[in-house]
Amino acid sequence: MNLSNEKMNGDSVSTYDLKPIHKSKSFSTFTNSSHKISNWFSTLTERKSSVKLSKSITLGVVHENPKIGSEEELEEVQDNLSKPVEVVKVRQRPKRSSEDINKRLSLPADLHLPESFLAKTNIIDAPLTRSSRRQSLSEIGFGRIESYFKLDKLGQGTYATVFKGKSRLTDNLVALKEIKLEHEEGAPCTAIREVSLLRELRHANIVTLHDIIHTEKCLTLVFEYLEKDLKRYMDDCSNILSMNNVKLFLFQLLRGLAYCHSRRILHRDLKPQNLLINERGELKLADFGLARAKSVPTKTFSNEVVTLWYRPPDVLLGSTEYSTSIDMWGVGCIFHEMSSGRPLFPGSTIEDELRLICSILGPPPDELKSKLEFCITPVYPSESKLQLLAPEQMDSDALDLVQKFLMYDAKQRISAANAMRHPYFNSLGPQVHELSDTQSIFSLPHIKLTSNPTDGGLLPFYGQKSEKRWTGLSRRQSMLL
Repeated sequence: MNLSNEKMNGDSVSTYDLKPIHKSKSFSTFTNSSHKISNWFSTLTERKSSVKLSKSITLGVVHENPKIGSEEELEEVQDNLSKPVEVVKVRQRPKRSSEDINKRLSLPADLHLPESFLAKTNIIDAPLTRSSRRQSLSEIGFGRIESYFKLDKLGQGTYATVFKGKSRLTDNLVALKEIKLEHEEGAPCTAIREVSLLRELRHANIVTLHDIIHTEKCLTLVFEYLEKDLKRYMDDCSNILSMNNVKLFLFQLLRGLAYCHSRRILHRDLKPQNLLINERGELKLADFGLARAKSVPTKTFSNEVVTLWYRPPDVLLGSTEYSTSIDMWGVGCIFHEMSSGRPLFPGSTIEDELRLICSILGPPPDELKSKLEFCITPVYPSESKLQLLAPEQMDSDALDLVQKFLMYDAKQRISAANAMRHPYFNSLGPQVHELSDTQSIFSLPHIKLTSNPTDGGLLPFYGQKSEKRWTGLSRRQSMLL
């Protein structure tokens, strides 16, 4: 039975073959029930039209309590389509200044960073690790010999040659210390020790190590450049210094030592040649080749340290168990030498040095006396001659302080921190004790160098200078016996 284009309930139905339908269970259900077959075709047509409608539906945002298929929803969709599309701008990374990067990497403020490095670096945003910092420094130009050029030769020693140079990174003067490397021995232990210690020290009164350049044949240490050492400064002033300048130099020496000693570092080679001074009058500890970190597990140290004239009697007698007191004896010798213009104990041998010490300081304690008499036959004065040898310009506070430095018993010598609080420095004011480690005492307006008696009213660096250009040979040689 076939039906062709019959209208059922007002709907047009296409031709259907009812034979398969007749055999189906659905058809028998419909025929057996009270439903009309026309109703079955109507249901089938509605399903077909709903399928066509579902294919034309456009997906959209489903709101809370939606009115699906309503005119209100259609108007809302049309309004949204008519609105202009908002353009999303990608936030660009801000350009970092040289100051920000210098602070981040702990670099000099006047460092000229390459534009190529500034354009690509993300050192500010990224976490700073040791490897990333090393990589950034290498990209800037650190660790490369071509970043520096030599100007003059300043001096030459057994292991190293020192040049005055200039940095292409900062345009500042630098001191280039070249250490020749032996093929079999490598770098001297003094150089390794100096590098390892100075990398961790940041203080206004300690020379700054700017860079380390390692090649196959040479190890170059790049230091900040200071015009003179204390020995040459005194020579240019005919060994007559203003006591105000002596006080300022001594206080800065104690500041640097107190910083080292608080970190359990012994300098072990204090002498005027190892104290550098710039035109401002800032004094800085240098040459840490014999320095030692006392935190290193060891019970004894070498007694072959400290230039002979500044070596304490306990070390002269062979003691290897010493502490920060070894440096304080040298401070006392330097203090007296700045005030008087001449070395206090200029011995030529260990025995001669011990005799000079005994002849000036008087009898030592019984414990030390037996050791002295085993080595030498000393002649003791009835009392200390230290006060008689002191110049007239040294007041009572200065004499008291120098005696506290030059004690036979190492345990009784005044420490650097306590010496800074001595009444001798009261005239400097309390502000000098409130400075941070990296602040210079000359940042205080009332702290200034004065002209020395032989300067003709001028400051030391612009007064009577030696016409002979220093080549390093005129310096007093270290006498390590």
